[in-house]
Amino acid sequence: MTKIVFHLNCLEQGGAERVVSNLANQFAKENYEVIVATEWEGENEFKLGERVRRVHVGLKPSDEGKSRITKMWLRVKYLRSFLKEEKPDVTIAFAHKANYRALMATIGMKMPVIISVRTDPVGHYDSLSDKLQIPLLFPRAAGCVFQTEGQRDFFPEYLQKKSRIILNPINDKYLNVPKPAVRKKTVVQSGRLVDFKNQPMLIEAFLKVHEKHPDYDLKIYGGDSFDGTKEILEKLIQEHHAESYITLMGASDSLEKQLPEASIYAFTSDWEGLPNALLEAMALGMPIVATDCPCGGPRTVMTNEVDGLLVPIKDPEAMAQGICRLIEDRELAGRLGENARKISEKANGKAIIEQWRDYIETVLRDAKE
Repeated sequence: MTKIVFHLNCLEQGGAERVVSNLANQFAKENYEVIVATEWEGENEFKLGERVRRVHVGLKPSDEGKSRITKMWLRVKYLRSFLKEEKPDVTIAFAHKANYRALMATIGMKMPVIISVRTDPVGHYDSLSDKLQIPLLFPRAAGCVFQTEGQRDFFPEYLQKKSRIILNPINDKYLNVPKPAVRKKTVVQSGRLVDFKNQPMLIEAFLKVHEKHPDYDLKIYGGDSFDGTKEILEKLIQEHHAESYITLMGASDSLEKQLPEASIYAFTSDWEGLPNALLEAMALGMPIVATDCPCGGPRTVMTNEVDGLLVPIKDPEAMAQGICRLIEDRELAGRLGENARKISEKANGKAIIEQWRDYIETVLRDAKE
């Protein structure tokens, strides 16, 4: 039985965390031995199946008060000890710090490590620290999974050559959801309330939409990231006296039931990796207006005017025009929504798990040669 260790910081609500939980559960169902090794536990985490083992490999209570450098070293040390004991066939690291940590922890060990880039490398993998660590550590990676070509092309050729582009798996609950008989006059968005998702721009755009279509309202679903975004949104709503038609709905575990009732889905991020929320909205058959944000996530899964509308980032006027266009042309909206559903054919859990399995087996085969 192949043993896989997924390593990341935690399983708290977020893009990489959602993907890991989906992959871990899928692999466990297919009789892989799966361990998710995290640095800490969050308050609102994705659930793992009974067959997936969750292990804490982070700092201990006795480590509090130690210096930052000491804590960094201890994190690597604890992960290394865990991997030595468990001896997985492959370790798969998700996200920035986990990538570096896994590569450092396995120095001198004959254990393949697959790293995974989950965000826009520009601004996240181009600091002085990254410029030192990437040439030292990334050549050690047995492989790398990217979500978009934009991510892949940022990195050195040696990493590109042993990489794969694999989409995120869509949770089964978003697949084959029936189209509602009648859609409500509502525009929706889902995702954490966090600065880079630029929900303030959505509110600014919707204020323009509401002037033209006062019978429509806006509902924004998502938990608070505690970076101040929620307070900014609340202030905007209050300043424009928009409480009757713009609502912050909070986090929800039943978006597959709530989102399809709406007429339009709006995606406003300034940058992303490959946004799960967008994939889910597409799978639900939503007519979508999305920002064409770096590093190419929306453009990877959507074609403008075919299965959604792509607009420039940070442009409330373009977003408003796109939303109004779909409100006013319901035939276009219906066509885009039906075409968007087709994402389920290539991003369902079974299809994605097959791509991951094929890549893992390739990495393991190469490691034995």
